[in-house]
Amino acid sequence: MKILKNTMECIEPTNKEAMKKAWDRLDSLTKPIGSLGEIENIIAKMAGITGEIYNKINKKNVVIMCSDNGVVEEGVSNCPKSVTATVTNNFTKKITGVYVLSKFAGSDITVVDIGVDADFDNPKIIDRKIAYGSMNMMKGPAMTREQTIKAIEVGIETIDDLVGKGYDLFGTGEMGVGNTATSAAILSVFSGLEVDKSVGKGSGITEEQFINKKRVIKKAIEVNNPDKNDVIDVLSKVGGFDIAGLCGCFLAAAKNRVPIVIDGFIASAAALCAYKLNPLVKEYIFASHLSAEPGAAFIMKEIGLKPMLNLNMRLGEGSGCPLAFNIIEAALFTMDNMGTFEDATLDSKKYIDIRDNTSL
Repeated sequence: MKILKNTMECIEPTNKEAMKKAWDRLDSLTKPIGSLGEIENIIAKMAGITGEIYNKINKKNVVIMCSDNGVVEEGVSNCPKSVTATVTNNFTKKITGVYVLSKFAGSDITVVDIGVDADFDNPKIIDRKIAYGSMNMMKGPAMTREQTIKAIEVGIETIDDLVGKGYDLFGTGEMGVGNTATSAAILSVFSGLEVDKSVGKGSGITEEQFINKKRVIKKAIEVNNPDKNDVIDVLSKVGGFDIAGLCGCFLAAAKNRVPIVIDGFIASAAALCAYKLNPLVKEYIFASHLSAEPGAAFIMKEIGLKPMLNLNMRLGEGSGCPLAFNIIEAALFTMDNMGTFEDATLDSKKYIDIRDNTSL
């Protein structure tokens, strides 16, 4: 609890003065004011995060939290539980979607076993296992409160360690059969959204399985009666080790004043938890893409973020983050290399202000 408490206390607002200077610079560039749209918002937000007008990313990393979920025994997924362990191991074999996209973006990945129901003899997987999967949330709390706090702190320590190694841009990924069910439960509790709207088909379940999945999630919420004003209570009762770990990643990024990117629905649920713990976290988060899972759009609205892309992706793993990394770096490169009106000998007064200050 000490690590979590210290992290929460160390999170501060982003640098508004640096953001203003960045906007002043952006408005002097040889273009109609606001014409680069969200690219300009990215640049200004990065200035606020780092306190510097000009920024360059040195090292990128997608952190993947892997764990099993006891609720799988209720048939909420068409994948057997063993898939969690298989894919976790495959992350280190250079064949998964997130690995390939990360390689293209020049990013590393960090694979963390925070609760997989298997043992790995693989030095490329970081062993921070809290338990061999969570309990079945339809029958009672998925985790104890102590386990939940420990999982959040695993995420915090993971980011702290990577920041110490020079990484300054992070993505968030996960692997855990059944975690679209836990994510939907978290969303419904915090937002009051009906299960029919928060739950999607995940890995592609049948209509019959879909009806069952909604029934299971609704029952889990009824059985546990989580307190939406207590994030730890919600996470422990209807969450999972992977979501709790990613929640810690978002908190730690804010503490360390480094940008962190949301992937899809599960990472969005983790970001929502972090945001509920400390709203300032939002200032350090970028949303990569809008997941095809129906609940994703509701989470973005809850946090107040706008995804950069909408590619109908629903792979998970952190696969959307490398795509966002490319956009972020392109934005920063533009800030560094584009000329001003003075350089171009143009009259800036002839350009119309069409800036859109929508949050990213």
